[in-house]
Amino acid sequence: MRKDMLMIDGLQYVNWNRQLFEDAQQSGVHCIHVTIAYWENIRETLENIGTWNRHFINHSDLIMPVHQARDILDAKRLGKVGIVFGFQNCSPIEDDVKMVEILHQLGVRIMQLTYNNQSLLATGCYEEKDGGVTRFGKQVIKEMNRVGMVIDMSHSAEKSTLETIELSERPIAITHANPSFFHAALRNKSDAVIRAIGESEGILGFSMYPFHLKNGPDCTLKEFCQMIGQTVGMIGIDRVGIGSDLCLNWDYKVLEWMRSGRWTTSVDHGEGSAERPAWPDQPSWFSGTKDLYVVAQGLSDQGFNDDDIAKVMGENWLSFFEKSFSSKSAILVEN
Repeated sequence: MRKDMLMIDGLQYVNWNRQLFEDAQQSGVHCIHVTIAYWENIRETLENIGTWNRHFINHSDLIMPVHQARDILDAKRLGKVGIVFGFQNCSPIEDDVKMVEILHQLGVRIMQLTYNNQSLLATGCYEEKDGGVTRFGKQVIKEMNRVGMVIDMSHSAEKSTLETIELSERPIAITHANPSFFHAALRNKSDAVIRAIGESEGILGFSMYPFHLKNGPDCTLKEFCQMIGQTVGMIGIDRVGIGSDLCLNWDYKVLEWMRSGRWTTSVDHGEGSAERPAWPDQPSWFSGTKDLYVVAQGLSDQGFNDDDIAKVMGENWLSFFEKSFSSKSAILVEN
């Protein structure tokens, strides 16, 4: 297993501070897609971007922004962690398609069309009925395709996801979910969705969040890596990566915010038991970014060769981002 391989985590939600930036930099990861909005409106999202801009100033020895895929390679060369901004919901654009380009100009490169619930764009995976992509959603998909913002359907329902794959002129991502054949969580994806991701040259990021794993935190590394192997058998080695969905340094109130936002005055317990108001325990083999190498070793133990391990751990994300982050006009100029 190559120790110098590129390492990219397709999604984390961490309450960052200097120590956690140091931990990430020392772990060997070269790029992390960070969640900067769940239910925030445009003003609140701009404040979050402003906070991150201060992070880039105050911790410039450890982190740097990623606007193009080549920035990830620069981060690796400089010994820093590249940061990709992403939204887990479409709330920051409110009801204005023009916000897509503005937020792209501010560094946002990934946006989910839904977060569990019905949005203005599509249907979330917790809704009883899936109406598919809305009229507004079709326009936002076109605009995201145009400017170079990745469409993420991690929390979206089946029909909406399949329609988005069909409508999008660029491959889409599911940054953090697992196949439902592994564990039948509402958030995990059917064989039909997984095959559609493969056929459309999209990418699936495997999640280590306990509620997405067979047997939750008791899931073994062997089981997780066998699941990756089975998925690769379905859609090929080039279509998969890691999207750990790692959540660190938050109290339980933030978990309630993630699930409930402003749409309910009660607590929506979502995934997991309402009897235990706490973040779920991580599996023993993945407690943080430092354990990405543990996952790589697990793949090696399952018979993956070094080249294929490197693809899963980062090279596939890099290739996907190379095709995704540039605007259509920029691609035409380059060609």
